Amino acid sequence: MSNKIIGYTTGVFDLFHIGHLKILKKAKKECDYLIVGVTIDELVSYKGKQAFIPFEERLQIVESIKYVDEVIAQTNMNKMGAWKELNFNKMFVGSDWKGTDRWDRYEKEFKKIGVEIVYFPYTKGTSSTKLRKALEEITNVVTK
Repeated sequence: MSNKIIGYTTGVFDLFHIGHLKILKKAKKECDYLIVGVTIDELVSYKGKQAFIPFEERLQIVESIKYVDEVIAQTNMNKMGAWKELNFNKMFVGSDWKGTDRWDRYEKEFKKIGVEIVYFPYTKGTSSTKLRKALEEITNVVTK
């Protein structure tokens, strides 16, 4: 049996920025092998928006990050299904999810099978939301 720690995290990774990079770097420090699920375009709608950068390009961006060992398509939100397929030991997620009903349930489910959920603090400063807003403002000015 291997003592290798396999980590898993997911994200849209649209408008890739320093916050994304910091999360991946922190995650890699906590595991031996980091698997990253990049959310497919059809699933991005859970955030109530569309990705600016197409899935295949976001996938290539994340694949090029030195902290990432493997990249997969996140085709659904079923975290337990992902574990059954990937058999990770740690799952990394933003602290903005901590204490929510969904993640409280995940914590209980994953604790039973020995998977640790690690919450990383939200990166202050640059965010995809801020970048998206700035792009929309620029687009509105240009089209007027």
